[in-house]
Amino acid sequence: MSSSIRFNATHLIGKEMDYVAQACLERLSGDGRFTRQCHDWLERKTGTARALLTHSCTAALEMAALLLDIAPGDEIIMPSYTFVSTANAFVLRGGIPVFVDVREDTINLDERLIEAAITSRTRAIAPVHYAGVACEMDTIMAIADRHGLAVVEDAAQGVGASYRGRALGSIGTLGAYSFHETKNIIAGEGGALLVNSPDMVLRAEVIREKGTDRAQFFRGEVDKYTWREIGSSYLPSELIAAFLWAQFEEEEAINRARLAVWDNYHQAFAGLEASGRLRRPIVPDECRHNGHMYYVLLPEAAQRQVVIGALAAAGIQAAFHYVPLHSSPAGEKFGRSHGDMTVTDDIWQRIVRLPLSPGLRSADQVRIVEILASCT
Repeated sequence: MSSSIRFNATHLIGKEMDYVAQACLERLSGDGRFTRQCHDWLERKTGTARALLTHSCTAALEMAALLLDIAPGDEIIMPSYTFVSTANAFVLRGGIPVFVDVREDTINLDERLIEAAITSRTRAIAPVHYAGVACEMDTIMAIADRHGLAVVEDAAQGVGASYRGRALGSIGTLGAYSFHETKNIIAGEGGALLVNSPDMVLRAEVIREKGTDRAQFFRGEVDKYTWREIGSSYLPSELIAAFLWAQFEEEEAINRARLAVWDNYHQAFAGLEASGRLRRPIVPDECRHNGHMYYVLLPEAAQRQVVIGALAAAGIQAAFHYVPLHSSPAGEKFGRSHGDMTVTDDIWQRIVRLPLSPGLRSADQVRIVEILASCT
């Protein structure tokens, strides 16, 4: 049976095609008018020293690894429960991911385990803000300051979310956003690097422009541009930036709509949680999330396929999430674990992610809740 309720439905707000058409007439390659508007918006919204659009969040993380001069043998502490890009960006430079367990409440990197994982080779901490809910950044930044470490926030899911009033991605040394079609604010593909350390801004521009000082040349700061250091082509096309600009204009409305869907789920599942049939997401008071994802944790791993299968039979797409990196073939080859992964190994087998998009109807949510309730 084909799915009548998609896990993720692409949401257009009306101006995307108009702006893409304008970009086709003005400029197709990157760093045109729409890119500049997106940069300005991100800088105003987050307070970062410099925002730079990239062709993916993966690219933004790779830029972060280059900016930090990650070298073979350098260690980067991160959760195992994350997308492969968090680790790949550093492994490409010869870095070693050091996997640490996650918290049971937020499924974020457990800040209480970080300090014991630090060695003389540790260069950075890479917290991942799962589901748009912030990691405990005050503690993480304090640990980083004590040990002279950089902090790279993987805020792929965190556009529009904050921690103690500060935008996710703007707190650490560097931050990375995603605008993939599965995220809140979308452009099909696309990402952004937030350069929160002013002394890294010019070098970030060079790395993004294939290792050249082309950006400075176009600002009239140098009389010619040339190859300065290692870099790559991390710019998105102006078509992506144009589409993204339409989404940025409506970012608050998009996130409000997602939060309304999230809140409906949360209220509907309260009774099932009270009876011990599932656990709902937990959002600490200091975190303002963005309604990126709604998941439930089932009591037993064996229930997950039953639930997903029952939803699929009704034409409803549901999903789980990451196979932990520490137990993956590449994770075992390129990284190492520090301590037990008890929470990670347990939670990834019990999580079910439910459809969530701004246009999801309340009636469809009722169907989803009823089917899930019948399986638990």
